[in-house]
Amino acid sequence: MKEVEEIISRLMPKQHFDCIAVGVIDFKNAKYNSLEWHEGEFVNKSGKYFFDLASLTKPLTLASTYLVDPSKFTNDMILLLNHRASLTSGGRISPKNWRQYISSFNIAEAPTLYSDYSALRAMIEIEDSFKRNLYDICSEYFDEEMFHWTELVDQLRSPVTGFRHGKRIQGEVHDDNAFYLREKVSHAGLFASIDGICKSLLNLNESYDLVKFMDQAFSNTSFDRFLYGWDTVTEPDTSLAGSGCSKRTFGHLGFTGTSIWIDVEKLRGSVILTNATQNYWYDRKGLTELRKTLGSQIWSS
Repeated sequence: MKEVEEIISRLMPKQHFDCIAVGVIDFKNAKYNSLEWHEGEFVNKSGKYFFDLASLTKPLTLASTYLVDPSKFTNDMILLLNHRASLTSGGRISPKNWRQYISSFNIAEAPTLYSDYSALRAMIEIEDSFKRNLYDICSEYFDEEMFHWTELVDQLRSPVTGFRHGKRIQGEVHDDNAFYLREKVSHAGLFASIDGICKSLLNLNESYDLVKFMDQAFSNTSFDRFLYGWDTVTEPDTSLAGSGCSKRTFGHLGFTGTSIWIDVEKLRGSVILTNATQNYWYDRKGLTELRKTLGSQIWSS
């Protein structure tokens, strides 16, 4: 992790956000290493933050539930997982009738269109199929340091991720729909420490053979971009996962500057958590450089 520490020390002072945590997972030996940086210095475990995982929530709830019982997933549900069900990308929804609204969309196979609505509809269909709440199903593998944002005890143990109505967003979910719904939903809402998410991914692999399943899926499944709810690397040399990973790499990005990538050939995982939306979200050049540089180091180590 010395090289990762050097990259953070060199690149973080250039950013318009002030927190980052990095985890490197060794799935072969079921262990991980992590480190974290706040406002110019590295912190120990007692000072670590709980980060807003943003859209990492999607695979950590939906894709993980597929592993629990694939037989309960219809073809339409798999289209929803893979953002190929023709639902629009998203928009503001009302807390009063959002389930009825999301359920009103017709499902039809279509080219990939990344969609929060697709994730929410997948949640509705899963709960109907399993006859259980989504979080009751998927949370069985959660480490104690990964949970829904409404369960965060101390908001100051989370970095600032932006502003809402002129007030700082700290300890609350950044996504507006997730914030106003105040429900455990599938498109956003999970918070975790770097240790919590790394341990959770190891738990998921131990319980349901995540890496083996995805390795087989790469070989046996025809797919466009998303594979059973996970994003994939199509161009390893230019991917935000960082050069050096194989084409058999899956993961996801989060709007707040978070990412998970797992290379099934290297049996290695890269987790990056930041508060990249702290001051503004539209300039991603620094975040892109950070992601690619860290990823390249992680895959080469």
